[in-house]
Amino acid sequence: MDGKPIHSERHMRVVCVGAGASGLCLAYKLQRSFQNFSLTIYEKNADVGGVWFQNRYPGCECDYEAHNYTYSWEPNPDWPQVYASAKEIRGYFGGFASKYGLYRYCKFNHRVLAADWAETQGVWKLTVRDSDAETMTEEFDIFVNATGILSTCKWPDIPHLDKFQGAKMHSGAWDESIDLAGKRVCLVGNGSSGQQILKAIQPIVGHLTVIIRQPTWLFGPFGEAQRVYSPEELERHKADSKFLTSKRKQFEGRVNSYFGICLKDSPQQAQMRVLLTEVIRQKLLETNSETLDASVVVPGYAVGCRRPTPGVGYIEALASPNVSVVTGEVTKVTKTGVVDNNNIEHAADILIFATGFDASHRPPFPVHGSGGKNLQELWRERATAYLALAAPDMPNYFVFSGPNNPYASGSYLVTIEAQADYMLKMCDRWQTENILSFAPKKEVVQELQEQIDTMLARTIWSDSCSSWYKPHGRDTPASLWPGSGLHYMEAISTVRTEDYDFQYQGNRFGWLGNGVSQVESDPDCDPAFYVREKDDSEMIGKRNRRRILAAGERPEAQFLDSFGPREELK
Repeated sequence: MDGKPIHSERHMRVVCVGAGASGLCLAYKLQRSFQNFSLTIYEKNADVGGVWFQNRYPGCECDYEAHNYTYSWEPNPDWPQVYASAKEIRGYFGGFASKYGLYRYCKFNHRVLAADWAETQGVWKLTVRDSDAETMTEEFDIFVNATGILSTCKWPDIPHLDKFQGAKMHSGAWDESIDLAGKRVCLVGNGSSGQQILKAIQPIVGHLTVIIRQPTWLFGPFGEAQRVYSPEELERHKADSKFLTSKRKQFEGRVNSYFGICLKDSPQQAQMRVLLTEVIRQKLLETNSETLDASVVVPGYAVGCRRPTPGVGYIEALASPNVSVVTGEVTKVTKTGVVDNNNIEHAADILIFATGFDASHRPPFPVHGSGGKNLQELWRERATAYLALAAPDMPNYFVFSGPNNPYASGSYLVTIEAQADYMLKMCDRWQTENILSFAPKKEVVQELQEQIDTMLARTIWSDSCSSWYKPHGRDTPASLWPGSGLHYMEAISTVRTEDYDFQYQGNRFGWLGNGVSQVESDPDCDPAFYVREKDDSEMIGKRNRRRILAAGERPEAQFLDSFGPREELK
Protein backbone atom coordinates (compact mmCIF):
# COMPACT_ATOMS: atom_id res chain seq x y z
CA MET A 1 0.00 0.00 0.00
CA ASP A 2 3.05 2.30 0.34
CA GLY A 3 2.86 3.56 -3.26
CA LYS A 4 -0.89 4.21 -3.16
CA PRO A 5 -3.16 6.78 -1.47
CA ILE A 6 -4.25 6.30 2.13
CA HIS A 7 -6.87 3.58 2.66
CA SER A 8 -6.43 2.11 -0.79
CA GLU A 9 -8.67 -0.89 -1.37
CA ARG A 10 -7.26 -4.34 -1.98
CA HIS A 11 -9.32 -7.08 -3.55
CA MET A 12 -11.37 -8.89 -0.91
CA ARG A 13 -12.54 -12.49 -1.40
CA VAL A 14 -15.58 -13.27 0.75
CA VAL A 15 -17.21 -16.66 1.15
CA CYS A 16 -20.59 -17.19 2.77
CA VAL A 17 -22.03 -20.62 3.55
CA GLY A 18 -25.81 -20.52 3.33
CA ALA A 19 -28.21 -18.64 1.03
CA GLY A 20 -31.02 -18.12 3.50
CA ALA A 21 -32.14 -14.79 4.91
CA SER A 22 -28.70 -14.10 6.44
CA GLY A 23 -26.63 -14.96 3.38
CA LEU A 24 -28.83 -12.89 1.07
CA CYS A 25 -28.73 -9.93 3.46
CA LEU A 26 -24.93 -10.07 3.50
CA ALA A 27 -24.79 -10.27 -0.30
CA TYR A 28 -27.12 -7.30 -0.73
CA LYS A 29 -25.24 -5.10 1.75
CA LEU A 30 -21.81 -6.11 0.46
CA GLN A 31 -22.84 -5.34 -3.10
CA ARG A 32 -24.40 -2.02 -2.06
CA SER A 33 -21.45 -0.69 -0.06
CA PHE A 34 -18.30 -2.22 -1.54
CA GLN A 35 -16.28 -2.47 -4.73
CA ASN A 36 -13.24 -4.55 -5.58
CA PHE A 37 -14.57 -7.74 -3.99
CA SER A 38 -15.67 -11.22 -4.96
CA LEU A 39 -18.40 -13.14 -3.15
CA THR A 40 -19.18 -16.84 -3.31
CA ILE A 41 -22.23 -18.26 -1.52
CA TYR A 42 -22.25 -22.04 -1.13
CA GLU A 43 -25.74 -23.43 -0.59
CA LYS A 44 -26.45 -27.11 -0.01
CA ASN A 45 -30.03 -26.77 -1.29
CA ALA A 46 -31.23 -26.14 -4.84
CA ASP A 47 -32.37 -22.54 -4.27
CA VAL A 48 -32.33 -19.65 -1.82
CA GLY A 49 -34.53 -19.47 1.27
CA GLY A 50 -32.74 -21.51 3.92
CA VAL A 51 -35.17 -23.01 6.41
CA TRP A 52 -38.08 -21.82 4.28
CA PHE A 53 -36.77 -23.82 1.34
CA GLN A 54 -36.09 -26.87 3.48
CA ASN A 55 -39.29 -26.96 5.58
CA ARG A 56 -42.22 -28.18 3.49
CA TYR A 57 -44.38 -29.97 6.01
CA PRO A 58 -48.18 -29.50 5.92
CA GLY A 59 -49.29 -26.27 7.56
CA CYS A 60 -45.79 -24.72 7.55
CA GLU A 61 -46.06 -20.96 7.93
CA CYS A 62 -44.42 -18.11 9.84
CA ASP A 63 -46.11 -17.01 13.06
CA TYR A 64 -44.67 -13.48 12.67
CA GLU A 65 -46.89 -11.12 10.66
CA ALA A 66 -45.82 -11.32 7.02
CA HIS A 67 -45.48 -7.57 6.54
CA ASN A 68 -42.84 -7.62 9.27
CA TYR A 69 -41.13 -10.81 8.16
CA THR A 70 -39.21 -8.83 5.56
CA TYR A 71 -36.00 -6.88 5.49
CA SER A 72 -36.63 -3.49 7.07
CA TRP A 73 -36.02 -1.63 3.79
CA GLU A 74 -37.75 -4.16 1.51
CA PRO A 75 -41.50 -4.36 2.21
CA ASN A 76 -43.73 -6.69 0.24
CA PRO A 77 -47.16 -5.16 -0.38
CA ASP A 78 -48.30 -8.35 -2.11
CA TRP A 79 -48.57 -10.64 0.92
CA PRO A 80 -51.99 -12.26 0.39
CA GLN A 81 -52.70 -12.91 4.07
CA VAL A 82 -51.60 -11.87 7.55
CA TYR A 83 -49.25 -14.82 8.08
CA ALA A 84 -47.28 -16.18 5.13
CA SER A 85 -46.81 -19.82 4.21
CA ALA A 86 -43.38 -21.33 3.71
CA LYS A 87 -43.95 -21.28 -0.05
CA GLU A 88 -44.83 -17.58 -0.01
CA ILE A 89 -41.75 -16.76 2.08
CA ARG A 90 -39.56 -18.74 -0.34
CA GLY A 91 -41.07 -16.58 -3.06
CA TYR A 92 -40.17 -13.39 -1.19
CA PHE A 93 -36.51 -14.35 -0.79
CA GLY A 94 -36.31 -15.63 -4.35
CA GLY A 95 -37.79 -12.39 -5.63
CA PHE A 96 -35.38 -10.38 -3.49
CA ALA A 97 -32.40 -12.32 -4.85
CA SER A 98 -33.60 -11.81 -8.43
CA LYS A 99 -34.34 -8.10 -8.01
CA TYR A 100 -30.84 -7.31 -6.75
CA GLY A 101 -28.92 -9.78 -8.89
CA LEU A 102 -27.81 -11.92 -5.96
CA TYR A 103 -28.15 -15.27 -7.75
CA ARG A 104 -24.87 -14.56 -9.52
CA TYR A 105 -23.04 -15.15 -6.25
CA CYS A 106 -24.77 -18.44 -5.41
CA LYS A 107 -23.53 -21.95 -6.07
CA PHE A 108 -26.41 -24.31 -5.33
CA ASN A 109 -26.18 -27.98 -4.43
CA HIS A 110 -22.70 -27.28 -3.10
CA ARG A 111 -21.96 -28.72 0.32
CA VAL A 112 -19.01 -27.46 2.36
CA LEU A 113 -17.07 -30.38 3.82
CA ALA A 114 -14.42 -28.50 5.80
CA ALA A 115 -12.88 -25.07 6.36
CA ASP A 116 -9.22 -24.66 7.29
CA TRP A 117 -7.35 -21.49 8.23
CA ALA A 118 -3.92 -21.19 6.61
CA GLU A 119 -1.97 -19.25 9.23
CA THR A 120 0.97 -18.00 7.18
CA GLN A 121 -1.12 -17.04 4.16
CA GLY A 122 -3.94 -15.52 6.18
CA VAL A 123 -6.66 -17.22 4.12
CA TRP A 124 -9.47 -19.71 4.62
CA LYS A 125 -9.39 -22.86 2.49
CA LEU A 126 -12.83 -24.39 2.02
CA THR A 127 -13.27 -27.92 0.75
CA VAL A 128 -16.52 -28.18 -1.16
CA ARG A 129 -18.43 -30.96 -2.92
CA ASP A 130 -20.25 -29.57 -5.93
CA SER A 131 -23.45 -30.61 -7.69
CA ASP A 132 -21.53 -33.21 -9.74
CA ALA A 133 -20.13 -34.79 -6.55
CA GLU A 134 -16.69 -33.43 -7.41
CA THR A 135 -14.54 -32.08 -4.56
CA MET A 136 -12.61 -28.82 -4.81
CA THR A 137 -10.73 -26.43 -2.54
CA GLU A 138 -11.08 -22.64 -2.79
CA GLU A 139 -9.32 -19.81 -0.92
CA PHE A 140 -10.96 -16.77 0.69
CA ASP A 141 -9.98 -13.81 2.86
CA ILE A 142 -13.20 -13.52 4.89
CA PHE A 143 -15.38 -16.47 5.92
CA VAL A 144 -19.03 -15.94 6.95
CA ASN A 145 -21.05 -18.84 8.34
CA ALA A 146 -24.74 -18.32 7.59
CA THR A 147 -25.89 -21.92 8.04
CA GLY A 148 -28.07 -21.02 11.04
CA ILE A 149 -29.05 -23.37 13.85
CA LEU A 150 -32.39 -24.49 12.42
CA SER A 151 -31.01 -26.40 9.46
CA THR A 152 -29.68 -29.74 10.74
CA CYS A 153 -32.58 -32.01 11.73
CA LYS A 154 -32.41 -33.42 15.25
CA TRP A 155 -33.70 -36.97 15.26
CA PRO A 156 -34.50 -38.27 18.74
CA ASP A 157 -32.13 -40.77 20.30
CA ILE A 158 -34.66 -43.59 20.67
CA PRO A 159 -33.69 -47.28 20.76
CA HIS A 160 -34.59 -49.36 17.69
CA LEU A 161 -35.69 -46.39 15.60
CA ASP A 162 -34.28 -48.15 12.56
CA LYS A 163 -36.44 -51.22 13.19
CA PHE A 164 -39.72 -49.46 12.37
CA GLN A 165 -41.19 -51.01 9.22
CA GLY A 166 -43.44 -48.12 8.24
CA ALA A 167 -42.51 -44.68 6.89
CA LYS A 168 -40.80 -42.19 9.17
CA MET A 169 -39.86 -38.58 8.54
CA HIS A 170 -38.73 -35.38 10.24
CA SER A 171 -40.57 -32.07 9.98
CA GLY A 172 -37.41 -30.50 8.56
CA ALA A 173 -37.01 -33.17 5.87
CA TRP A 174 -40.59 -33.82 4.82
CA ASP A 175 -41.31 -36.53 2.28
CA GLU A 176 -44.13 -35.13 0.16
CA SER A 177 -44.61 -38.47 -1.59
CA ILE A 178 -45.99 -40.16 1.54
CA ASP A 179 -49.79 -40.30 1.61
CA LEU A 180 -51.20 -39.75 5.12
CA ALA A 181 -54.86 -40.19 4.22
CA GLY A 182 -56.57 -42.71 6.47
CA LYS A 183 -53.30 -43.86 8.06
CA ARG A 184 -52.39 -44.41 11.69
CA VAL A 185 -49.86 -41.67 12.43
CA CYS A 186 -47.73 -41.02 15.51
CA LEU A 187 -46.55 -37.41 15.90
CA VAL A 188 -43.72 -36.73 18.35
CA GLY A 189 -43.26 -33.09 19.35
CA ASN A 190 -45.55 -30.15 20.11
CA GLY A 191 -43.52 -27.02 19.42
CA SER A 192 -44.38 -24.69 16.54
CA SER A 193 -43.81 -27.29 13.82
CA GLY A 194 -45.58 -30.05 15.74
CA GLN A 195 -48.64 -27.90 16.34
CA GLN A 196 -48.83 -26.80 12.71
CA ILE A 197 -48.51 -30.39 11.48
CA LEU A 198 -51.15 -31.57 13.97
CA LYS A 199 -53.66 -29.01 12.80
CA ALA A 200 -52.98 -29.71 9.11
CA ILE A 201 -53.08 -33.51 9.13
CA GLN A 202 -55.69 -34.25 11.82
CA PRO A 203 -58.65 -33.99 9.41
CA ILE A 204 -57.15 -36.43 6.89
CA VAL A 205 -55.47 -39.20 8.92
CA GLY A 206 -57.30 -42.24 10.24
CA HIS A 207 -55.93 -41.94 13.74
CA LEU A 208 -53.29 -39.64 15.21
CA THR A 209 -51.28 -40.35 18.36
CA VAL A 210 -49.58 -37.22 19.68
CA ILE A 211 -46.67 -37.62 22.10
CA ILE A 212 -46.27 -34.55 24.35
CA ARG A 213 -43.13 -34.40 26.46
CA GLN A 214 -44.02 -31.03 28.00
CA PRO A 215 -46.78 -28.46 27.42
CA THR A 216 -46.15 -25.25 25.47
CA TRP A 217 -47.50 -21.84 26.35
CA LEU A 218 -50.15 -20.82 23.79
CA PHE A 219 -50.02 -17.10 23.07
CA GLY A 220 -52.75 -16.81 20.51
CA PRO A 221 -51.84 -14.90 17.32
CA PHE A 222 -48.67 -12.84 17.77
CA GLY A 223 -50.43 -10.11 15.79
CA GLU A 224 -53.93 -10.02 14.36
CA ALA A 225 -55.75 -13.25 13.56
CA GLN A 226 -54.91 -15.07 10.34
CA ARG A 227 -57.07 -13.98 7.44
CA VAL A 228 -56.86 -13.27 3.73
CA TYR A 229 -56.52 -9.59 2.85
CA SER A 230 -59.40 -8.09 0.87
CA PRO A 231 -58.78 -6.68 -2.64
CA GLU A 232 -59.20 -3.19 -1.18
CA GLU A 233 -56.53 -3.84 1.48
CA LEU A 234 -54.11 -5.30 -1.06
CA GLU A 235 -54.55 -2.27 -3.28
CA ARG A 236 -53.91 0.11 -0.39
CA HIS A 237 -50.77 -1.80 0.62
CA LYS A 238 -49.46 -1.27 -2.92
CA ALA A 239 -50.62 2.31 -3.43
CA ASP A 240 -50.03 3.85 0.01
CA SER A 241 -46.48 3.20 1.16
CA LYS A 242 -46.88 5.45 4.21
CA PHE A 243 -49.87 3.44 5.39
CA LEU A 244 -47.96 0.18 4.98
CA THR A 245 -44.94 1.59 6.81
CA SER A 246 -47.20 2.74 9.65
CA LYS A 247 -48.74 -0.73 9.85
CA ARG A 248 -45.29 -2.34 10.01
CA LYS A 249 -44.07 0.12 12.65
CA GLN A 250 -47.11 -0.53 14.82
CA PHE A 251 -46.48 -4.27 14.88
CA GLU A 252 -42.75 -3.87 15.39
CA GLY A 253 -43.37 -1.45 18.25
CA ARG A 254 -45.43 -4.11 20.04
CA VAL A 255 -42.65 -6.65 19.58
CA ASN A 256 -40.11 -4.21 21.02
CA SER A 257 -42.22 -3.63 24.13
CA TYR A 258 -42.17 -7.34 24.99
CA PHE A 259 -39.02 -7.55 27.11
CA GLY A 260 -40.74 -6.85 30.45
CA ILE A 261 -42.41 -10.26 30.16
CA CYS A 262 -38.95 -11.82 29.87
CA LEU A 263 -38.00 -10.85 33.45
CA LYS A 264 -39.08 -13.73 35.64
CA ASP A 265 -40.17 -11.70 38.68
CA SER A 266 -41.81 -8.88 36.76
CA PRO A 267 -45.50 -7.92 37.06
CA GLN A 268 -45.80 -8.38 33.28
CA GLN A 269 -44.66 -12.02 33.54
CA ALA A 270 -47.09 -12.73 36.41
CA GLN A 271 -49.99 -11.08 34.58
CA MET A 272 -49.25 -12.91 31.34
CA ARG A 273 -49.09 -16.25 33.10
CA VAL A 274 -52.48 -15.73 34.76
CA LEU A 275 -54.05 -14.50 31.53
CA LEU A 276 -52.78 -17.33 29.33
CA THR A 277 -53.71 -19.98 31.90
CA GLU A 278 -57.27 -18.68 32.00
CA VAL A 279 -57.51 -18.55 28.20
CA ILE A 280 -56.27 -22.15 27.88
CA ARG A 281 -58.67 -23.39 30.58
CA GLN A 282 -61.55 -21.66 28.82
CA LYS A 283 -60.67 -23.36 25.54
CA LEU A 284 -60.62 -26.70 27.31
CA LEU A 285 -64.13 -26.05 28.61
CA GLU A 286 -65.33 -25.10 25.14
CA THR A 287 -64.02 -28.32 23.60
CA ASN A 288 -65.92 -30.32 26.21
CA SER A 289 -63.16 -32.91 26.01
CA GLU A 290 -63.24 -35.90 28.31
CA THR A 291 -59.59 -36.78 27.67
CA LEU A 292 -57.82 -33.42 27.92
CA ASP A 293 -57.18 -31.56 31.15
CA ALA A 294 -55.11 -28.55 32.17
CA SER A 295 -52.07 -30.64 33.14
CA VAL A 296 -51.63 -31.65 29.49
CA VAL A 297 -51.65 -28.13 28.02
CA VAL A 298 -50.74 -25.68 30.81
CA PRO A 299 -46.97 -25.50 31.41
CA GLY A 300 -45.41 -25.26 34.85
CA TYR A 301 -42.48 -23.12 33.72
CA ALA A 302 -42.33 -19.37 33.08
CA VAL A 303 -44.02 -17.98 29.99
CA GLY A 304 -41.32 -17.73 27.33
CA CYS A 305 -38.74 -20.10 28.86
CA ARG A 306 -39.56 -22.23 25.85
CA ARG A 307 -40.64 -20.39 22.72
CA PRO A 308 -44.41 -19.77 22.96
CA THR A 309 -46.62 -20.66 20.01
CA PRO A 310 -49.79 -19.03 18.65
CA GLY A 311 -51.61 -22.34 19.21
CA VAL A 312 -54.56 -21.34 17.04
CA GLY A 313 -56.74 -24.45 16.65
CA TYR A 314 -54.25 -26.58 18.62
CA ILE A 315 -56.45 -27.56 21.56
CA GLU A 316 -59.42 -28.13 19.26
CA ALA A 317 -57.28 -30.51 17.14
CA LEU A 318 -56.01 -32.34 20.24
CA ALA A 319 -59.60 -32.85 21.38
CA SER A 320 -60.71 -34.39 18.07
CA PRO A 321 -62.17 -37.92 18.21
CA ASN A 322 -59.41 -39.37 16.03
CA VAL A 323 -56.59 -38.02 18.24
CA SER A 324 -55.01 -39.73 21.24
CA VAL A 325 -52.77 -37.67 23.50
CA VAL A 326 -49.89 -39.34 25.33
CA THR A 327 -47.91 -37.34 27.89
CA GLY A 328 -44.35 -38.44 28.42
CA GLU A 329 -41.67 -39.77 26.13
CA VAL A 330 -41.09 -42.51 23.61
CA THR A 331 -38.81 -45.09 25.22
CA LYS A 332 -38.38 -47.34 22.20
CA VAL A 333 -39.64 -48.05 18.72
CA THR A 334 -41.03 -51.39 17.57
CA LYS A 335 -41.64 -52.72 14.08
CA THR A 336 -45.22 -51.49 14.20
CA GLY A 337 -45.25 -48.47 16.51
CA VAL A 338 -43.80 -46.79 19.58
CA VAL A 339 -43.69 -47.56 23.29
CA ASP A 340 -44.22 -44.79 25.84
CA ASN A 341 -42.72 -44.47 29.34
CA ASN A 342 -45.70 -46.37 30.80
CA ASN A 343 -44.68 -49.33 28.61
CA ILE A 344 -47.78 -48.96 26.45
CA GLU A 345 -47.36 -49.57 22.73
CA HIS A 346 -49.08 -47.31 20.21
CA ALA A 347 -49.51 -48.77 16.75
CA ALA A 348 -48.64 -46.59 13.76
CA ASP A 349 -48.17 -46.81 10.02
CA ILE A 350 -46.16 -43.58 9.89
CA LEU A 351 -43.90 -41.83 12.42
CA ILE A 352 -43.46 -38.07 12.28
CA PHE A 353 -40.79 -36.39 14.39
CA ALA A 354 -41.25 -32.65 14.99
CA THR A 355 -38.26 -32.73 17.30
CA GLY A 356 -36.45 -29.65 16.08
CA PHE A 357 -32.88 -29.08 15.00
CA ASP A 358 -29.37 -29.28 16.35
CA ALA A 359 -29.28 -25.88 18.09
CA SER A 360 -25.86 -26.36 19.66
CA HIS A 361 -24.33 -23.73 17.34
CA ARG A 362 -21.63 -26.22 16.36
CA PRO A 363 -20.97 -25.77 12.63
CA PRO A 364 -22.18 -28.66 10.44
CA PHE A 365 -18.65 -29.22 9.11
CA PRO A 366 -15.16 -28.99 10.69
CA VAL A 367 -13.88 -25.42 11.02
CA HIS A 368 -10.17 -25.45 11.88
CA GLY A 369 -8.85 -22.08 13.02
CA SER A 370 -5.57 -20.99 14.61
CA GLY A 371 -3.40 -23.91 15.64
CA GLY A 372 -5.78 -26.30 13.92
CA LYS A 373 -8.42 -25.89 16.65
CA ASN A 374 -11.79 -27.22 15.52
CA LEU A 375 -14.76 -25.02 16.37
CA GLN A 376 -16.94 -28.11 16.46
CA GLU A 377 -14.90 -29.39 19.40
CA LEU A 378 -14.45 -25.99 21.09
CA TRP A 379 -18.23 -25.63 21.15
CA ARG A 380 -19.04 -29.25 22.04
CA GLU A 381 -19.81 -28.63 25.73
CA ARG A 382 -21.00 -25.06 25.40
CA ALA A 383 -20.78 -22.51 22.61
CA THR A 384 -19.47 -19.10 23.66
CA ALA A 385 -18.98 -16.34 21.12
CA TYR A 386 -18.25 -12.65 20.89
CA LEU A 387 -21.60 -10.81 20.67
CA ALA A 388 -23.13 -13.78 18.76
CA LEU A 389 -20.83 -12.84 15.86
CA ALA A 390 -17.29 -14.20 16.14
CA ALA A 391 -15.10 -16.65 18.05
CA PRO A 392 -11.57 -16.67 19.49
CA ASP A 393 -8.98 -18.61 17.47
CA MET A 394 -11.15 -18.21 14.36
CA PRO A 395 -9.49 -15.39 12.37
CA ASN A 396 -11.45 -13.45 9.76
CA TYR A 397 -14.51 -15.51 10.68
CA PHE A 398 -18.05 -14.40 11.34
CA VAL A 399 -21.22 -16.29 12.16
CA PHE A 400 -24.79 -15.06 11.82
CA SER A 401 -27.05 -15.72 14.82
CA GLY A 402 -24.29 -17.29 16.86
CA PRO A 403 -24.32 -18.21 20.56
CA ASN A 404 -26.31 -15.74 22.71
CA ASN A 405 -28.30 -14.38 19.78
CA PRO A 406 -31.50 -12.46 20.73
CA TYR A 407 -33.83 -15.08 19.23
CA ALA A 408 -36.33 -14.75 22.07
CA SER A 409 -36.45 -10.99 22.53
CA GLY A 410 -36.14 -9.27 19.17
CA SER A 411 -37.10 -9.16 15.53
CA TYR A 412 -35.11 -11.84 13.72
CA LEU A 413 -34.51 -10.24 10.33
CA VAL A 414 -33.65 -6.82 11.78
CA THR A 415 -31.07 -8.52 14.00
CA ILE A 416 -29.57 -10.13 10.89
CA GLU A 417 -29.31 -6.71 9.26
CA ALA A 418 -27.45 -5.30 12.27
CA GLN A 419 -25.07 -8.27 12.28
CA ALA A 420 -24.34 -7.85 8.58
CA ASP A 421 -23.55 -4.17 9.16
CA TYR A 422 -21.14 -5.10 11.93
CA MET A 423 -19.36 -7.69 9.78
CA LEU A 424 -18.97 -5.25 6.91
CA LYS A 425 -17.47 -2.59 9.16
CA MET A 426 -14.73 -5.07 9.97
CA CYS A 427 -14.44 -6.03 6.29
CA ASP A 428 -13.96 -2.36 5.44
CA ARG A 429 -11.01 -2.19 7.83
CA TRP A 430 -9.50 -5.35 6.40
CA GLN A 431 -9.85 -4.07 2.84
CA THR A 432 -8.38 -0.59 3.47
CA GLU A 433 -5.64 -1.43 5.97
CA ASN A 434 -2.82 -3.93 5.82
CA ILE A 435 -4.51 -6.33 8.25
CA LEU A 436 -3.66 -10.00 7.89
CA SER A 437 -6.21 -11.28 10.40
CA PHE A 438 -8.47 -10.38 13.30
CA ALA A 439 -10.23 -12.44 15.97
CA PRO A 440 -11.81 -11.63 19.34
CA LYS A 441 -9.61 -12.12 22.37
CA LYS A 442 -10.28 -15.19 24.52
CA GLU A 443 -10.32 -13.26 27.78
CA VAL A 444 -12.82 -10.79 26.32
CA VAL A 445 -15.22 -13.55 25.31
CA GLN A 446 -14.87 -15.20 28.70
CA GLU A 447 -15.64 -11.96 30.51
CA LEU A 448 -18.55 -11.24 28.18
CA GLN A 449 -20.02 -14.69 28.87
CA GLU A 450 -19.76 -14.10 32.61
CA GLN A 451 -21.72 -10.86 32.23
CA ILE A 452 -24.32 -12.54 30.01
CA ASP A 453 -24.81 -15.38 32.52
CA THR A 454 -25.28 -12.89 35.35
CA MET A 455 -27.91 -11.02 33.36
CA LEU A 456 -29.63 -14.23 32.21
CA ALA A 457 -30.18 -15.29 35.82
CA ARG A 458 -32.94 -12.70 36.22
CA THR A 459 -34.77 -13.73 33.06
CA ILE A 460 -37.39 -16.37 32.31
CA TRP A 461 -34.79 -18.30 30.30
CA SER A 462 -33.12 -19.36 33.55
CA ASP A 463 -36.24 -21.33 34.46
CA SER A 464 -36.30 -25.12 34.01
CA CYS A 465 -37.76 -26.14 30.66
CA SER A 466 -36.82 -28.16 27.60
CA SER A 467 -36.20 -25.76 24.75
CA TRP A 468 -33.95 -25.28 21.74
CA TYR A 469 -32.87 -22.13 23.58
CA LYS A 470 -31.10 -24.60 25.91
CA PRO A 471 -29.27 -26.98 23.59
CA HIS A 472 -27.58 -28.89 26.44
CA GLY A 473 -30.61 -29.61 28.62
CA ARG A 474 -33.50 -28.09 30.53
CA ASP A 475 -31.39 -26.95 33.50
CA THR A 476 -28.40 -25.62 31.54
CA PRO A 477 -27.84 -21.96 30.60
CA ALA A 478 -29.82 -20.66 27.66
CA SER A 479 -27.86 -19.62 24.58
CA LEU A 480 -29.65 -16.29 24.32
CA TRP A 481 -28.93 -12.60 24.58
CA PRO A 482 -29.91 -11.47 28.10
CA GLY A 483 -31.57 -8.22 27.00
CA SER A 484 -34.05 -6.98 24.44
CA GLY A 485 -33.51 -7.09 20.71
CA LEU A 486 -33.01 -3.31 20.64
CA HIS A 487 -30.50 -3.69 23.48
CA TYR A 488 -28.51 -6.15 21.35
CA MET A 489 -28.62 -3.94 18.27
CA GLU A 490 -27.26 -1.02 20.27
CA ALA A 491 -24.54 -3.24 21.75
CA ILE A 492 -23.19 -4.14 18.31
CA SER A 493 -23.74 -0.75 16.66
CA THR A 494 -20.11 0.21 17.35
CA VAL A 495 -17.10 -2.00 16.71
CA ARG A 496 -14.95 -2.25 19.84
CA THR A 497 -11.61 -2.91 18.17
CA GLU A 498 -9.93 -3.17 21.58
CA ASP A 499 -11.71 -6.52 21.97
CA TYR A 500 -9.82 -7.99 19.00
CA ASP A 501 -6.36 -9.34 18.31
CA PHE A 502 -5.08 -7.92 15.01
CA GLN A 503 -2.20 -9.31 12.97
CA TYR A 504 -0.69 -7.15 10.22
CA GLN A 505 1.18 -7.59 6.99
CA GLY A 506 4.32 -5.54 7.60
CA ASN A 507 4.11 -2.22 9.43
CA ARG A 508 0.64 -1.76 10.89
CA PHE A 509 0.59 1.79 9.54
CA GLY A 510 1.43 0.80 6.00
CA TRP A 511 -2.08 1.85 5.01
CA LEU A 512 -0.97 5.49 5.26
CA GLY A 513 0.35 4.97 1.73
CA ASN A 514 2.00 7.72 -0.29
CA GLY A 515 0.67 10.73 1.60
CA VAL A 516 -2.21 11.43 -0.79
CA SER A 517 -5.86 11.24 0.32
CA GLN A 518 -8.56 9.27 -1.44
CA VAL A 519 -10.48 12.53 -2.05
CA GLU A 520 -7.54 13.92 -4.03
CA SER A 521 -7.29 10.70 -6.01
CA ASP A 522 -10.97 10.42 -6.97
CA PRO A 523 -12.07 12.80 -9.76
CA ASP A 524 -15.70 12.42 -8.64
CA CYS A 525 -14.94 13.85 -5.17
CA ASP A 526 -15.09 17.53 -4.21
CA PRO A 527 -11.70 18.51 -2.69
CA ALA A 528 -13.49 21.23 -0.66
CA PHE A 529 -16.31 18.97 0.52
CA TYR A 530 -16.20 20.28 4.09
CA VAL A 531 -17.28 23.84 3.17
CA ARG A 532 -21.06 24.07 3.65
CA GLU A 533 -23.88 26.40 4.70
CA LYS A 534 -24.83 24.65 7.93
CA ASP A 535 -23.53 21.98 10.28
CA ASP A 536 -25.16 18.81 9.00
CA SER A 537 -22.40 16.55 10.26
CA GLU A 538 -23.09 13.34 12.15
CA MET A 539 -23.61 13.61 15.89
CA ILE A 540 -20.66 12.25 17.84
CA GLY A 541 -22.27 11.55 21.22
CA LYS A 542 -24.33 8.38 21.49
CA ARG A 543 -27.43 10.06 22.90
CA ASN A 544 -27.81 12.68 20.18
CA ARG A 545 -26.82 10.22 17.47
CA ARG A 546 -29.45 7.78 18.74
CA ARG A 547 -32.14 10.45 18.88
CA ILE A 548 -31.49 11.57 15.33
CA LEU A 549 -31.48 7.97 14.12
CA ALA A 550 -34.73 7.11 15.92
CA ALA A 551 -36.48 10.45 15.43
CA GLY A 552 -38.89 9.09 12.83
CA GLU A 553 -40.31 11.80 10.61
CA ARG A 554 -39.74 14.74 12.94
CA PRO A 555 -37.68 17.50 11.29
CA GLU A 556 -34.12 17.45 12.59
CA ALA A 557 -34.03 21.10 13.66
CA GLN A 558 -37.30 20.80 15.59
CA PHE A 559 -36.11 17.58 17.16
CA LEU A 560 -32.82 19.10 18.30
CA ASP A 561 -34.63 22.12 19.75
CA SER A 562 -36.69 19.76 21.88
CA PHE A 563 -33.57 18.43 23.60
CA GLY A 564 -33.62 21.34 26.05
CA PRO A 565 -30.66 22.93 27.87
CA ARG A 566 -27.55 20.77 27.78
CA GLU A 567 -27.44 20.40 31.54
CA GLU A 568 -30.74 18.50 31.37
CA LEU A 569 -29.09 15.82 29.27
CA LYS A 570 -26.69 14.67 31.95
